Amino acid sequence: MTRLFAVLATLVILLALAALMVGPADAGLAASLRALLGEGGPLVLVMQEIRLPRMMLGLMIGASLGLSGAALQGYLRNPLAEPGLIGISSSAALGAVIAIQTGLAAAFALALPLMALAFALLAVVILLALSGTRRGDTLTLILAGIAISATSGALTQLVLNLSPNPFATSEIVFWLMGSLADRSMTHVALAAPFMGLGFLLMAGLGRSLDALTLGEDAAESMGVNLTRLRLRVVIGTACVVGAGTAVAGAIGFIGLVVPHLLRPFTGHRPGPLLWASALGGAAMLLAADVAVRVTLPDRDLKLGVLTALVGAPFFLHLIWRNRRARA
Repeated sequence: MTRLFAVLATLVILLALAALMVGPADAGLAASLRALLGEGGPLVLVMQEIRLPRMMLGLMIGASLGLSGAALQGYLRNPLAEPGLIGISSSAALGAVIAIQTGLAAAFALALPLMALAFALLAVVILLALSGTRRGDTLTLILAGIAISATSGALTQLVLNLSPNPFATSEIVFWLMGSLADRSMTHVALAAPFMGLGFLLMAGLGRSLDALTLGEDAAESMGVNLTRLRLRVVIGTACVVGAGTAVAGAIGFIGLVVPHLLRPFTGHRPGPLLWASALGGAAMLLAADVAVRVTLPDRDLKLGVLTALVGAPFFLHLIWRNRRARA
């Protein structure tokens, strides 16, 4: 297990360095690092105001998606669970779409992420009101999340359908594709407190999720408070996913694929999988962000498009391989 975490941590560090170095302003590692410290003329602005925030957001959002995906799969005991299942990301996207369509985003730079966060928190309130906090009622939680996700998606499509402004519609469509481009340290500062809270809520869930694999009655006999566990998973996921969607748009499949990739290396235990998935999610998103800058540097390939193009076929391959293994 120690070797797995060491490999993942090394991979994250290497990809973070690559994210800092890749871009139109070609510079070596030494020059890039000096510019981060304020030495290097015009390169300082590029490194500190463009590449550093982009790398930090990639690290934070990737880790958040991986951690929350593993937590939801462990709590629901369903390997197909992922952060979008409970409707947080679609609700945050709806808030951002409304901010763009009403002109709030143009009038106030932080209106878009703030509206997205507000709608994500509203979705949590509705989700908990619909599903309650009773033990053993995971089916209601899933159904409530699907209902919220479907409603938010329908309202987003309605805004696009009725939008009289083609420029706003174009901006909405591109924002929904997900991207880390043109983000600043202001976006990092806005997302960091919510992500920090989410990480704190989910940090100590390993033992409880391991116990839950034996069943809810066995978990309770081992001292696990199922109501508290439910709240920590839902609210923690809402904080990290809502904040990530607020500043970068919709980025899918990482919370679904990464836990599947790493589960065999953690002995199929939900506890160790949490932090392995956090590191794996950070590595996957950083790699995807480097790839979009290298693949089509002049066409602004969106990050969410690439993760979906890579994640969906890979997930189908995993399903096919598991099916053959059970045959």
